Order: sequence, then C-alpha cells, then structure tokens
Amino acid sequence: MKQEVSAGGIVYKIVDGKLEWLITQHSGGKHWSFPKGLVGDYNPGEPLEEAALREVEEEGGVKAKIVKKIDAPSQYFYTFKGQKIFKTVWFFLMEYVSGSPEDHDWEVSEARFAPAEEVLLTLTFENDKKIFKRALEMAESLS
Repeated sequence: MKQEVSAGGIVYKIVDGKLEWLITQHSGGKHWSFPKGLVGDYNPGEPLEEAALREVEEEGGVKAKIVKKIDAPSQYFYTFKGQKIFKTVWFFLMEYVSGSPEDHDWEVSEARFAPAEEVLLTLTFENDKKIFKRALEMAESLS
C-alpha cells in the first residue's frame, strides 16, 4: 500500500482581541480543512516545518510562523485512481504574520479566517475537528 506524508498549519490571528483561524475549501473535493500538502513535493528531503509553512502560504495565501508542532498526527486512508493510500499529516500551530487568504492558489476555492465555533461547524472531516480541538487547547496554554 502506498503511504504519503503531508504537513500543514493551523493558523490563528487575533482580531478584536479574539482568535480567528484559517480554513480552506479544496477546489476538487469541496471539503473544508486546513492548508496542507505533501512533504518533499518540490524539494526532496524537505523538512516537515518547511513543507507546512510553504503549504500555508500556497493554499492559505498567508505567511505564518510556527508556534509549536501538534504532538499527534492525523492519519487516515483514502483512495485515489483506484489505489488505497495511507496518509499521515503533521500539523503545526502557527501564528499569522502577513498576507491575505484571498491570495490562495488554484488548489483552494476559498480561504478565510473564522472564529473557533464556525471552524468546528465548517470542517468536513472528524480527523480535522479532533486536531483543531488539540490546537485550541495548545493555544489556550500559550496565553
């Protein structure tokens, strides 16, 4: 069975004293998630951190800085062109630095910042909701 490793970011910014979170809608599947992509897609040997920052900028349109690696990956199976793939995604809690979600690439049909309650209602997959709850706990411990 084919295996893939991806990395991505759960990015927050402070708006009017409250945290808002970057979410993206995939152009193909139309599902809502967080920006993420294959590690080493363009650069073999690419570190997880570099891949995560690159994907946040490409798919989310923003620059961010890593605050902390989320301690457990998201893992799942999916099928692409008839082949079953086991995917491991490492996410990083990130703080927004600059840019606009409107500057996302073609892989994303929409990107925006939203409050946590809206993010939980909008995310398509349970794995993403679970990782997001972990990110929320981590963000609370920073303040």
